[in-house]
Amino acid sequence: MTSTSDTPSQRGPADYERVLTGAETTVAAFDEEKRSPLKLVQHFLHEHATAVPFIVLILSALIFSALVGGRFFAPFNLSLVLQQVTIIGVVGIAQTLVILTAGIDLSVGAIMVLASIIMARSAVVWGIPIEVAFPLGIVTGVLCGFINGALVTYVRLPPFIVTLGTWSIFGALVLFISRSETIRQQDIEATASFLQLMGTRIQIVTPWGNAPITYGSILMILLAALVWYTLNRTAFGRHIYATGDDPDAARLAGINTDRTLLAVYVIAGLICAIGGWVLIGRIGAASPLAGQTANLDSITAVVIGGTSLFGGRGSIVGTLVGALIVGVFRNGLALYGLDNLWQEFAVGLLIIVAVALDQWIRKVAA
Repeated sequence: MTSTSDTPSQRGPADYERVLTGAETTVAAFDEEKRSPLKLVQHFLHEHATAVPFIVLILSALIFSALVGGRFFAPFNLSLVLQQVTIIGVVGIAQTLVILTAGIDLSVGAIMVLASIIMARSAVVWGIPIEVAFPLGIVTGVLCGFINGALVTYVRLPPFIVTLGTWSIFGALVLFISRSETIRQQDIEATASFLQLMGTRIQIVTPWGNAPITYGSILMILLAALVWYTLNRTAFGRHIYATGDDPDAARLAGINTDRTLLAVYVIAGLICAIGGWVLIGRIGAASPLAGQTANLDSITAVVIGGTSLFGGRGSIVGTLVGALIVGVFRNGLALYGLDNLWQEFAVGLLIIVAVALDQWIRKVAA
């Protein structure tokens, strides 16, 4: 019995002419052209993770401007939004690095507060020179990050469980070391005014009014620029994305994923310690009750900013935009006269929509 399959030996000159002229690729090309507009949008958002946050930020600003009038776009109000999101932005940068590796850090807020308490209490209560007290707080943050990273990489514990536990441990240390006492602004000014440097304001004069910008906000932007460069222009940044996207493939490619993970948690701890310095400047004191919502706020900024909770996709720019979206919603709703209850409702709704959108975008790779 003779087979009817089109083997290479049975093809004639006309068949090979069709192959060479590309006629046989028309089916594949036709399939490619069949993408619906929704599929094209899905692919675009997969390739440009920060597009949605930017669109949401612009639309929300325009909507609130229409609702409350010119007050929203007043330079003073815009600078106020930036000041309000400074803490979220700094801690969100640390959280972004961890989430890019497909992990999560629930202890970032506790690390920030612990570092601030160590700095202030060392300088004001224990009489340690500020040249030593400040680095001591920074080292505290690095050590906390190292503990988290070591438990995740070497003990192989899930990041959620590890940081949930260290959140409680670091929080208990805050209460123990501070003795539940707040170090007042007057005491810090008298002995360690350097710790309040991040709260210093620079007046920017515009034709529409003055816009005070704090050193803390400037530091947040500089930190974001540094981390952005690291993620996008260095081998270490590519290792972070690869580790979060597919750790097994990353190991096969020669990447030391354990070392990458440990470094990410240590850097996150360092950034949180810097956040503790910014926190002192922001509130003008060192309080064990400060930064109570920093953990959830940082995750909110990261998720709304387009970083995938499954790792391997996202950006620092998106996190800053996500923080600004939270600030714009809270500020706009407050100007509109709505209660804080509805501000939290709006932020919660944003989180759900952002996660649902991330799930939909991830189906591109499926």
